Order: sequence, then C-alpha cells, then structure tokens
Amino acid sequence: MEKRHRVHFINSLSGYKSANLIGTIDQEGVTNLSIVSSVIHLGADPALIAFVNRPHSVPRNTLDNIYTAGCFTINHVGAAFVEDAHHTSARYAADISEFDQTELTAEYHSLIAPYVTQSNIKMGVEYRQRIDIELNGTVLVIGEIVEVIVDETLIETDGKLNLVKAKTVAASGLDEYHVGESLGRLAYAKPK
Repeated sequence: MEKRHRVHFINSLSGYKSANLIGTIDQEGVTNLSIVSSVIHLGADPALIAFVNRPHSVPRNTLDNIYTAGCFTINHVGAAFVEDAHHTSARYAADISEFDQTELTAEYHSLIAPYVTQSNIKMGVEYRQRIDIELNGTVLVIGEIVEVIVDETLIETDGKLNLVKAKTVAASGLDEYHVGESLGRLAYAKPK
C-alpha cells in the first residue's frame, strides 16, 4: 500500500479507541496538551493506566514533561470540544502551549500538571514506569491514578461511569471521532 493509505488503514483497523488529552507541564511552567487514542486500563488496585507514546524520533514534549514533572493528567475528550482537542495534534514548539492555540482552558488541582476544564472526566496520574517497545520505537508510559475529577451525576449506583451522558468521544483512525450509544448492560458472565 502507498504509505499514507497504509497509515490510515492500519490506524483504523483496531476499531474505536478512547480519545483523551494528556496534560503536562515543563520546568519553565509551559503547559502541553496532546491528544492520544492509546490510553489503556492496566489494573484497579493499584489504579494503573497507560498510554503509548510515538517514537522519540522528533521532540516529544509530552514525554519529556512527564519525566521532568513526574505526573500528568488524562482528560476525556467531549463532543463539544472535539475540534480543539484534535488541533492539539499539531506540532508546536516546546515553548508554545496548546491551551493558548485552542479554546481549551487549563485548571489545576493537587498536581502541577494541567487539567482540561471542558472535560467531564479528568484523571490525575503520577508517573510510575516506562517500557520501551523495541519493535517500533514506541514507549508505553505507565502511571497510577491518584486523583479523579468527575461530576457526581455521571457515576452510576454501582460506580460505573456513564460515558454516553458524559458525551465522551471515541476515535477511529487518525482524524475521525464518534459519540457512543449504549446497547445495554449485560449480567456478569458465568459458564453455561
């Protein structure tokens, strides 16, 4: 396949993925915001979460900031601000904040890393481990969730988050976004 065609094909092959904004800050106090579609749950106790960072063949402000600050935020992308979220994928110099290039607003809680005010579901994460993936030069960044900021009305009685009500966005490929529709919840599966 032609290179660009292959990139789009392979990136959409795995289906819908979560769309999140990773918020970081550097030593000079410059914030960075980067959209990612590779956030994965690793465990509930401790609450571990990870994302895959692209190869370090060009400057990766997000990764450098995480190592320096020791923390980052993960913010669900919502339908109301998907265009600004997508714009954070543009390559800006390290001294330019994506918050200043979009209508997205930074807010702060217990961590020094910025959260996205517009996001309905926000996680504060402390950096725990890096795993280099030699096959393609990517990096798996693992962190522990230490803070969650979410509207209580989005939490179901059993603790599950209502992502449809939150208008959380999913991504497919490099540039297409979707909102979810619930097909219903099923009972805990047991052998027949």
